Formats: sequence, structure tokens, C-alpha cells
Amino acid sequence: MQLVDIGANLTHPAFHADLDAVLARARKAGVGSIVVTGTSVPESTRALKVSNDRPEAVYATAGVHPHHARECDETTIPALRVLAQQPRVVAIGECGLDFNRNYSPHPDQEKWFAAQVELACELRKPLFLHSRDAKEKFVEVLKQFKSLPPAVAHCFTGEKAELHSYLDLGLYIGITGWICDERRGAQLFELVRDIPADRLMLETDSPYLTPRDLRPQPKARRNEPAHLPHILRTVARALGKPAEQVAADTTRNARTFFGLP
Repeated sequence: MQLVDIGANLTHPAFHADLDAVLARARKAGVGSIVVTGTSVPESTRALKVSNDRPEAVYATAGVHPHHARECDETTIPALRVLAQQPRVVAIGECGLDFNRNYSPHPDQEKWFAAQVELACELRKPLFLHSRDAKEKFVEVLKQFKSLPPAVAHCFTGEKAELHSYLDLGLYIGITGWICDERRGAQLFELVRDIPADRLMLETDSPYLTPRDLRPQPKARRNEPAHLPHILRTVARALGKPAEQVAADTTRNARTFFGLP
């Protein structure tokens, strides 16, 4: 099985000491492609460098996470536009709204989310989206745009109504190791069946969201792309499908969505 990890924060300091070993373990586990998440202009620049240095398997996104919206200014969108036109940058994002942590004021989040959606529409680049405790405003912003490019709700952990509102917008859905938590992820384990097979993708969100039922637990509970097959098997069990079928479907979806070879 060849899998695609559509979201891994490989520029995180947790990976500075052993990134090549992390990527080697991912290859050995059958993770053929990894999309490194950009969360600010500097982090997106670093994500592109990681991708350029390892062109056999690593790609990047370019965007500003809602946590960093307060740091944006008139240089942000031009900088993202330049980054997004690099061949190995396959999506705009991670962008969206986060009304849970509120690291940036809501008006700033909404302004710069809309600006990044507008940029994606301009460049016809896919969108890598974040929404936490903000589903109504998140949908409201997206509905302002008549012709959205392909977009994925990354790390979906919400409820049924939220899922169906995203599906109604045509969004793809990214599933992480949250589904492996028998406490917090029990609802998602049931809800994943509502996601059409051609809209489902898999991700680790490394180094975060280490599957709770992974044995042995990794040192310092650091998640990494090599754990994606564990998430795949849990999703397959939830769907009542062979893991090979879910692998084929999600890999095909990711390659089509991001335009990967």
C-alpha cells in the first residue's frame, strides 16, 4: 500500500534532530508522499525548503494559520502568492478560523482567512482548511466565494451537522489519529461512514495527535508519518472495508486533489 499523509508539521522543532530518519521510517511504512503544512510565511518558506531538499516524496503548503492572523500585514498575501507559485507548493493553507484558542482576534482571523481563500481562487490552488469551534462563520466565509477550488477540512473532529455542512460545500475531509481515541474519537468512528469514499483523505498532523491506542507509545508521544498505516487500519475498521481498499481510495483522492504524480 502506498499512502499519502496530507498534513504533517515537519518543520516543528520536534523533528529538527532526526527528520531524515523520520522520512525513512515513513517510506518503510508505505507512506509514499507527505504534504508539509505551512502555518505562517516563515514556516511556509521552511516547508518549501524541506520539500525542495527531498523532492522524491515531500510537498508543501503555503498559508497562515488562524493562530497567526494577528501577525499578518500588507506583505502577507504577496509573500504567499510568490510561495504558492513554486512547483512543490500544492495548496494554500493551513488557513481558517479557530475560536477555541483565540490566539488572534476574530476579526483578524476572518479577514486573513477570506484573503487566503481569495488567493486560492485567483491561483486555482487547493485549500488546506482549519476550523475549530467556528463552523458557522467558517461556512459563511467560504460561501462568499462562488467558485471555490478543491478544499479539504483538515483534521476533522466535529459533529454530524458540521460534517454535512462541509460536504454540502464540496469539501474533502481529512481524518487524523483522533479517530483512534476510544474516548474523544468515538463519535468520529461512527461518523466517518458518512464521508463519501471519493472525499476522504488521511493525515497524521505530526507531531500532534498521536493515536492513543498505538503500542508502544512513541518517545515523548511524538506523532510521525510512519504512524499513518495505524490510522488507516482504524478508519478501515470503522468503514467495514479492507484496509487495502481504503488505502487505494484515499491515496487516489490525495493525488488528484493536490496534483501529485
